[in-house]
Amino acid sequence: MRGAAILAHAAFIPGWDGRRDEYLERIRAARTYARRSPATAEFWAWLDAVEAECETRCGHPREALRLINHAESLLAEGSGHAAPEWFNWFSPVSLASFKGDTQLKAGQPAQAHDTLRGVLEAMGDTNANQRSVILADLAAVEIAQRNPDAACTYAEQALDQLAITWYATGMERIHRVRRALEPWADSPAVRRLDDRLYGWQTTLSALQR
Repeated sequence: MRGAAILAHAAFIPGWDGRRDEYLERIRAARTYARRSPATAEFWAWLDAVEAECETRCGHPREALRLINHAESLLAEGSGHAAPEWFNWFSPVSLASFKGDTQLKAGQPAQAHDTLRGVLEAMGDTNANQRSVILADLAAVEIAQRNPDAACTYAEQALDQLAITWYATGMERIHRVRRALEPWADSPAVRRLDDRLYGWQTTLSALQR
């Protein structure tokens, strides 16, 4: 399984760059290695999740959703094998958080909202880093539904979380949200967000990390 995990992680590099043929070759190799050992349902589901993320990056969110649905089925069925201690970076919650982002990219904002709200509730205070990302993704969902005020509320909540636990990916998502809010740049909600986003405390927090 370790060899399969290494190959699957390597698939992210071309996958995130949109090089579909290259990532597919690596994920095929990862699946081949996984078949040579008693891989758990969680591990097979994670391989589906890796492929789904790469498919989304390559512009195929519908195919990504099919893979995510398959991963959910695997997790529900189980395999009877216990996951090794080193395989500790994947869970149903992390799968659902990616599903929400993929649903948004597939043009399903209402479904994405329900999925991400569920993730936020399931997560609680257990993953401060990912919480800021989920809040920013919920802001993006609101923009897709042309609700800029609600988007700003979620973005400010994400900034509140980042003030407690800094996470560069979370800040990157918030800046992406702000760019998408440009059509409403003169609204009071967006100006309030700008005051927070470009405030001195936020700038200091970014520089200190």
